[in-house]
Amino acid sequence: MAKKKVTAIPATLKRYTSSPIGSKEKRKVAGYARVSTDKDDQFTSYEAQIDYYTNYIKQHSDWEFVKVYTDEGITGTSTKRREGFKSMVADALDGKIDLIVTKSVNRFARNTIDSLTTIRELKENGTEVYFEKENIWTFDSKGELLITIMSSLAQEESRSISENCTWGQRKWFADGKVTVPFSHFLGYDRGEDGNLVVNEQEAVTVKRIYALFLKGMTPYGIAKKLMEEGRKAPAGGYR
Repeated sequence: MAKKKVTAIPATLKRYTSSPIGSKEKRKVAGYARVSTDKDDQFTSYEAQIDYYTNYIKQHSDWEFVKVYTDEGITGTSTKRREGFKSMVADALDGKIDLIVTKSVNRFARNTIDSLTTIRELKENGTEVYFEKENIWTFDSKGELLITIMSSLAQEESRSISENCTWGQRKWFADGKVTVPFSHFLGYDRGEDGNLVVNEQEAVTVKRIYALFLKGMTPYGIAKKLMEEGRKAPAGGYR
């Protein structure tokens, strides 16, 4: 039986970028870092993410560093209030970014619809996203399926955490316990058991507020009157 001759045709385009194999043009690359709380340890993580992705991008000779876009203390369940994220997407759509590098799918968005909509929009405009933790490239044929799965899991995790927090608050109230911002709460201090204890000095101001209200004064009028009398808020100053 005669042997068949097979001719191997080398790839002419790069797997993920669809750019020519021999192309020397650098990709414009940006990083995205986000922390979802305002705790000190999270800010340390935030600074570490910026430093990491700055160095990570600059280490690639075929990448051109654009910047690291950031969001601090913003929830991941929606992209509406994330100014850094929106600025990054706008720059990508303007052709300023070819590739976005971020830590993971849940750092990008915990809402599946937001995540997929943004990724598709970026993809249509020639911008790829690389999720380092999951090793997902959005130009890869399997990328969107994996992102759908990961985003759904992240969204469910966020919902579960929210429900747990809500349940904890309800249980706390059912047990007769309260939680208030004591440093800004007029008339009460935190007792040894964590519950409310009347602050006798501030109680005078609270009674004054009710008395003025019963006389028909508006909240603005009451506030003005209290300032005239030199009564300060719990944290100091006037409010």
